[in-house]
Amino acid sequence: MESRETVFEMQGMSCASCIGRVERALKSVPGVQAAEVNLMAGTARVRHGAEVSANDLAQALGKAGYPPAETQTRLRIEGMSCASCVGRVERALKALPGVIEAEVNLATNSARVRHLAGVVSAQALADAVTRAGYPAQPDNEDTTRPAKDHHAKDHYGDESARLRRSFLISAALALPVVILAMGGHMVPAFHHWIAATLGEANSWRIQFILTAAILLGPGAIFFRHGIPALLRGAPEMNSLVAIGSLAAFAYSTIATFAPALLPEAAREVYFEAAATIVTLILLGRMLEARAKGQAGEAIRRLIGLQPDSARVERNGRVTEIPVEELRPGDIVHLAPGERVAVDGVIVSGHGWIDESMLTGEPAPVEKGRGDTVTGGTVNGQSALVYRVTATGADTVLSRIIRMVEQAQGAKLPVQALVDRITMWFVPAVMGVSVVTFAVWMVFGPQPALTHALVAAISVVIIACPCAMGLATPVSILVGTGRGAELGILFRRGDALQRLSEARLVAFDKTGTLTQGKPEVTDLLVVPGVDEAAVLRLVAAAEARSEHPLARALLDHARMRGIDAPPAEDVRALPGRGLSARSDGHAILIGNARALAESGIEIAALEQRIADLSARARTPVLVAIDGQLAALFGVADPIKPGARAAIEALHALGLTTAMVSGDTASTARTIARELGIDRVEAEVLPDGKVAVIEELKSQGLTAFVGDGINDAPALAAADIGIAMGTGTDVAIESAEVVLMTGDPEAVADAVRLSRATMRNIRQNLIWAFGYNVALIPVAAGVLYPFGGPMLSPMLAAGAMALSSVFVVTNALRLRRAGPWRSTRPLARQSQPATA
Repeated sequence: MESRETVFEMQGMSCASCIGRVERALKSVPGVQAAEVNLMAGTARVRHGAEVSANDLAQALGKAGYPPAETQTRLRIEGMSCASCVGRVERALKALPGVIEAEVNLATNSARVRHLAGVVSAQALADAVTRAGYPAQPDNEDTTRPAKDHHAKDHYGDESARLRRSFLISAALALPVVILAMGGHMVPAFHHWIAATLGEANSWRIQFILTAAILLGPGAIFFRHGIPALLRGAPEMNSLVAIGSLAAFAYSTIATFAPALLPEAAREVYFEAAATIVTLILLGRMLEARAKGQAGEAIRRLIGLQPDSARVERNGRVTEIPVEELRPGDIVHLAPGERVAVDGVIVSGHGWIDESMLTGEPAPVEKGRGDTVTGGTVNGQSALVYRVTATGADTVLSRIIRMVEQAQGAKLPVQALVDRITMWFVPAVMGVSVVTFAVWMVFGPQPALTHALVAAISVVIIACPCAMGLATPVSILVGTGRGAELGILFRRGDALQRLSEARLVAFDKTGTLTQGKPEVTDLLVVPGVDEAAVLRLVAAAEARSEHPLARALLDHARMRGIDAPPAEDVRALPGRGLSARSDGHAILIGNARALAESGIEIAALEQRIADLSARARTPVLVAIDGQLAALFGVADPIKPGARAAIEALHALGLTTAMVSGDTASTARTIARELGIDRVEAEVLPDGKVAVIEELKSQGLTAFVGDGINDAPALAAADIGIAMGTGTDVAIESAEVVLMTGDPEAVADAVRLSRATMRNIRQNLIWAFGYNVALIPVAAGVLYPFGGPMLSPMLAAGAMALSSVFVVTNALRLRRAGPWRSTRPLARQSQPATA
């Protein structure tokens, strides 16, 4: 029996017991002959029969609680021209052991493969694709900085230039062929002149030489890819072009050099058809490559934002060094008007920075000591000094580029239908062509052979799986790129489709609809309690907390000139408040629930609590040594764009909800002011997921949040939308990231997703409708009713224009938006100047 060996890179193993469990899990799979686990190396070596796949073994390991390590490889692929190519490359990849998922993108000529680490290498993946007829290589871009050098080459620019040369050569050779073949039909005197000078036989020989030069020169690309694919039994777009042009050329060659083999009535030549087919399709591909290059323009602009050098302070001197040599902790001097090299924190200076590349907001942002700056943004008129905090792949700009590239390489659920159809499309077209030829030979008028050949070639040439393959990915490419320009990042391509189908949008309140920087508006101290003493103890407790309400109380105490003493035993009470000890006193700060659970009576202040809640103030109670001491009223100002955001979502037909930990009365007041449809108040952080699950029963639900406690809800929602001004945890849990803090950008994201999906539907309707309508016309179904026969030349032109239409239509998305009116956010308005 054939034996194979598979090596897994393991994760989660920590002791000898783990080794035993892993080995038992592997040996329980039927067909496994031996299993050896090495704890130090972190590997599992399995010998098994051919009937056992690596994925079967991985599944067994996963069930045992020790899933093998996975990795992701990106491949650059050449020679793909249509949706059939995409399907074949994906099948070649998925046939390899250890491949879990493979996504091939025709618009970016790339593949993203998720596979088991150690089972299959990146080079093995590339080799499999190459064996399938599409030269491939691992995309080993340097991840220490944006892939500037790679993208500067402009793959599509090179391809467009190469195709332009091929087209011009082909056109120069084809023009005399067309003139010799068609000139006599248009100008009878020209026909007589040819007969009297060159003669018909010499005219045909000249056409033969020129057409052969086209097929062997510019047209060789179709034969180089199409014929091998045909011989492998996997025909694709190049195969159709090769068959159509070769059939016309071969028939014409026989008519020229061996006319006795054909009936006298069928002795015609179609060199002009073969020459024009190649020329027009090269033209279409040149225009397509040029349009694809424009489609990827947004990400290339992002990549070009990072400067090449920076002035860094080292050993007491300021010297200019390449950006790649910057390290966290370096002190960088930023001149007026200069672009920020990498992420950092300002240590000296005050000014304004244009962050429009990041947020889509044109208003410069005020920056001072302690504020963050982002690589790629542009300094205003002030000199600044900042300390580097992130370089290379860790910068915000690099992360944005990775997000956009991942989204652009993804497949939407709608693509599954296209894949199923295109898998059989080219073979079906060839079948239709054969049937067409047979029907015309049996039932067609004389010369039957000529009519049959023209119809069969026209069917082969007019079919266009290129347009089908490009319909979805090129729209994603342009749509996600435009989103990046508007400060809307789709971390996953399928989020585009789901967001367009959303029916309800739920918002977290703090930091999302409000500024997230509450301020103390009211303070009531219980009679007999010293106000300064209360503020001193409150400041002591809150100095150790990062909660927005804590910062408001601490800022209020500092504003009153009160210093905080040290505190101990500080404990956060999620959804309630916190407790601490300071100066020998036990301190409890929180909502009414926190004090009630501690048995502290608050009846004396219940009316004041209700009054504060009615005015959208958050009541914060303070108890010292088990006795009620004070009541603070804290308000979090609503963001300027919040109401406009809700109105915009309503205009789009969406229902809105707000999920808040605030009291019901406070939450309802804010919701009423904003026009929100539904309110879920007094929700603890761990209760947000349950609320989201309930909202999802009413339709596809998007949740918008920005805090650490929003991460579970963002992951639980059908679509998680994170404010880019929020925490990294929230951003990593979301599928859509808004780099601006303006909540109206949520409506922009919905608009963009709908515009992209509308564009995809237009492309698919065109691509499928074109083939459904024109393949029968090319086959000649209209001829018996007095309709036209479609010549191979016209078929080639129509086919080329089909792909160009799809890509050009997708390019309209570059003009999508901006929809929202720009407004200054917190610290985002530049002072007026004289």
